[in-house]
Amino acid sequence: MSLDRRHFLKHGALLGAAAGLGLPAVAGAFTADGIRPLVYRPETGTPQPKPLRILILGGTGFIGPQQVEYALARRHTVTLFNRGKTNSTLFPQVPRLIGDRNLPGGHDALKSGTWDVVIDNPTRNPQWVRDAGAALKGRVGQYVFVSTISVFSDYSKPGMDENGTLHTPGDPAVWASNDGAFYGPNKVQCEIDAKALFGEDKVTIVRPGLIVGPGDLSDRFSYWPVRIQKGGELLAPGTPNDPVQYIDVHDLSEWIVRTGENHTIGTFNATGPKTPTTIAEMLYGIKAVTTSDARFTWVPAEFLAEQQVRAWSDMPVWQPAFGRTAGFMAVNCQKAYAAGLTFRPLAETAKSTLDWYMTRPAAEQEKARAGIAPAKETAVLAAWHAKVGR
Repeated sequence: MSLDRRHFLKHGALLGAAAGLGLPAVAGAFTADGIRPLVYRPETGTPQPKPLRILILGGTGFIGPQQVEYALARRHTVTLFNRGKTNSTLFPQVPRLIGDRNLPGGHDALKSGTWDVVIDNPTRNPQWVRDAGAALKGRVGQYVFVSTISVFSDYSKPGMDENGTLHTPGDPAVWASNDGAFYGPNKVQCEIDAKALFGEDKVTIVRPGLIVGPGDLSDRFSYWPVRIQKGGELLAPGTPNDPVQYIDVHDLSEWIVRTGENHTIGTFNATGPKTPTTIAEMLYGIKAVTTSDARFTWVPAEFLAEQQVRAWSDMPVWQPAFGRTAGFMAVNCQKAYAAGLTFRPLAETAKSTLDWYMTRPAAEQEKARAGIAPAKETAVLAAWHAKVGR
């Protein structure tokens, strides 16, 4: 069915529209990696944190730069460890240790120095954790490993917490960086190795869901602001009440730094928003920060499957809310919320994502990595209207 704004408002489900319509202009210019100058605004009533020595493994990809900006703004001392190839001109004032984690001896640069907190961002290869653990042995106060909710093997039930059933651990001898089948099992093995090497009393496991916002080159969230801005009839997946979960890269990165400040130890599912959110609330919340005439036509999951429209890739930030994916967008993150994970308004995430996207080279904008192709969207909508007699 087609659901217009008046119908949606009648049912009281519009999220964040007022905040979105009144957003201030984005401060500073985005770089290609989604970074803009950050001014530290301490949380109300929060004292300046004790300065920490923070080592970030990676640090120049997607979530790393946001961590660096936030940590520096909060007056911590930061050191980066990476190959020096990705966004190599970022943070020239920050000391950098060079090493290729895929090579023998690639972690040797970590064999000297002591850190209060080590944040391991890019690792999906268990051997990287083992090599880092050997190089850093005895000189780390807290090791924060960025894992994923993809460690879970069963998403059929909503409300799964950190004790959900995990994949069988991956074999460290089998490493396939571009094979999604290895991703979850390898992350499970990484979590196991991290606790064994650094000690459970020093390890924080963070399991994000879909990370969104400026700098995200996967286009899995940015598809929606960009497509909605273009206007017209949009193919909207499933039902308006299907749940969605995502986390702004700033919210995740800043909380990870605060887990170091507070010495927060344990395993945490880390996605949001804190208030359960539907796909309709997300899409209308995004529309509220534009002047678009977009209108949404909701097409059932079964029909989308018949038309070979894939959840998550053709229709990003969405999975069918039944069967084996009934709980994929309804993971329990109460433990992280209690530990201080907070969320900015959807309107802010949508606007900053759209502003950043428009700074990307035209060639990148034309070759989005996620979202249904325009011609296919038109064809599926036509087929749906023909089926329902409209």
